[in-house]
Amino acid sequence: MIRIEARSVLSAFLLAAIAAQAEVVDSSSTGFTVRTTLTIQAPPDDVYRKFIRNVGDWWSPDHTFSGDSHNLSIEEKAGGCFCEKLPNGGGVRHMEVVNLAPGKSVTLSGALGPLQTMAATGTMTVQFTPANGGTKLTVTYAVGGYLPGGMNALASAVDAVIAEQFTRLGNYVLHGAASAK
Repeated sequence: MIRIEARSVLSAFLLAAIAAQAEVVDSSSTGFTVRTTLTIQAPPDDVYRKFIRNVGDWWSPDHTFSGDSHNLSIEEKAGGCFCEKLPNGGGVRHMEVVNLAPGKSVTLSGALGPLQTMAATGTMTVQFTPANGGTKLTVTYAVGGYLPGGMNALASAVDAVIAEQFTRLGNYVLHGAASAK
């Protein structure tokens, strides 16, 4: 019984260690910027590879159009597509890779999810920085566009979704599964 409790405490500690710090950095009627930061106890190259090559394993299926995150892919090249396959040959271009520095940073341009129908545009920069024997992951997503009542009404919801996705990446890197066990 002591061994089980020790594992539970260790597991809770590890999960807490990768909890994302999320914040709305700036917000106005024409747009907002959100930032998520977390430290993952794995080398930047490993975190980067899993971010790019295994997006379907860590992205939440709840935040896809198809309901299956394994339909997602990110092409590892400038101009590459962060895309989703849909039935009958359909698809969604979520974002485009506009800057790629393998193991260091990725910048993507596009509007995620329902932002696409709002004539919004966004730029997401994902940075992989060595820190404390692991990787400091910083995700900044700046979104601009028009929404009656103001784009700032969406800032907290988008902040929560981005924090959820990258917490899932942290869990996937550390535990091999995106959701906490």
